[in-house]
Amino acid sequence: MSRSTALWSIGIAALIGVGVVFHFVPPASTPESSARQPVDDLPRYRAGGLEVGVTTIPATPRVGDNRLIVELRAPEGEPVAGVRVEAFAEMPAMGAMPAMRAPADLTETAPGRYEGGVNLSMRGEWPLTLRFETPSGPPVRLQFDLATDREGLRIAAGGAPVGGGVAEADAADAIAIDHRRRQLIGVQTGTATHRDLTKVIRAIGEVTPDERSLSQIALRFDGFIGELVADHVGMRVRQGQVLFRVYGPELLAAQQEYLEALRRRGGRSAGDSLIRAARQRLRLWGVAEQDIEALERRGVPADDLPIRAPRNGTLLERNIAAGGAALRGQTLLTLADLSRVWVEATVFEADLALVHAGMAATVALPYLPGRTYPARLEQVYPVLDRDTRTGRVRLSLDNPEGELKPGMYAEVTLAADLGQRLSVPEEAVIVAGDSRVVFVDLGDGRLRPVRIRTGQRAQGFMEVLDGLAPGDTVVTSGNFLIAAETRLKTGIEQW
Repeated sequence: MSRSTALWSIGIAALIGVGVVFHFVPPASTPESSARQPVDDLPRYRAGGLEVGVTTIPATPRVGDNRLIVELRAPEGEPVAGVRVEAFAEMPAMGAMPAMRAPADLTETAPGRYEGGVNLSMRGEWPLTLRFETPSGPPVRLQFDLATDREGLRIAAGGAPVGGGVAEADAADAIAIDHRRRQLIGVQTGTATHRDLTKVIRAIGEVTPDERSLSQIALRFDGFIGELVADHVGMRVRQGQVLFRVYGPELLAAQQEYLEALRRRGGRSAGDSLIRAARQRLRLWGVAEQDIEALERRGVPADDLPIRAPRNGTLLERNIAAGGAALRGQTLLTLADLSRVWVEATVFEADLALVHAGMAATVALPYLPGRTYPARLEQVYPVLDRDTRTGRVRLSLDNPEGELKPGMYAEVTLAADLGQRLSVPEEAVIVAGDSRVVFVDLGDGRLRPVRIRTGQRAQGFMEVLDGLAPGDTVVTSGNFLIAAETRLKTGIEQW
């Protein structure tokens, strides 16, 4: 043993004697050494006919320089070379701070393998976008969730994990939202299922008289008005009540003719055709039966005769005055029984198919808040207004107290029973022009945008005609924030 060797041995022994223990520390791995990991070690995703492997070094991105590695394969497993790759991470704008972009200048270091550096200037979320342009196909775009101090990348839009637990047909356009972000956004879900739906249809209408209770008073001969009893609009009259008295040459001649026929037959009225004809003439001219009998008892013609009300009702229109002339056929008075009225309302064209005669309805008046009146729809008119694209419906309701007055505005509520229909909560549907989109929850934090065809809207639910199956879980809250957070617009357009 040489002298130097002996001294080295003595030194080692002395250090051991004082309790110093040496451990072998292997040299730290460098980005350059880690970058040479095999292709099969990279997480891979299927998008646009490509299998894309992507990772960062270090695996947990940090503030400052990081290395980005992308591997492209054909479905058969062959590397895809000569692809133009664009990559950048971008922190979204926050308040007054504008968005910050960190581009990654990737170069092809081996067939199908692209590498470059990306510098993240601060801690936080840096969504990563990859865009590939191949000579043989349309551009492919993928988006990943990337954040400093969080390990790994998560696919956000444009692709599906190769060999993942979700069917690729369903996951091709899925996006991933981790649990923490779902809580921040406030994501809630609902279920597509068959529900008993009742659609409430609201319409504005106007109170009108029941046309079946209208009576117009007109003379069948020329005459003059004597005493006028029904002298103001709004007056209530009873059936048989005198409305006015009328006199004229023709009426006087008809009385004389009837009395003469009675005298010639010795007062026998039954079975005599002349007497029956004279009596019928007086009836047709509006002379009441009781006034004809009074004429028989009196035996002399009256200067004027009363015209009586044919029904109970309210005077709606008066076109005569005492002493005035009345022409044959002229409407002198208009009566209506307002104990039952109509409400004529307008319903939008889209709702007309849901209304039908016999439907129950309620009527409310703006000037009587809190009061409702039961009604029933009697008729749907067969004509549509071309300008407003609405149809008229008619309801009938009792009005014993006379609170409903013709000309009043009324608010009509109809309830159309739609039966059981597949539907989702209304909040789940995003309306984008003519498109209707929902986000289906695939589980494992993955969401897929789905275009659907919708039908009726009722009770806070939207009928689904096509695009969903019973039991599908859809996002009902946070839809627009999800779209903004993960840039879903591109994903939906590709879908």
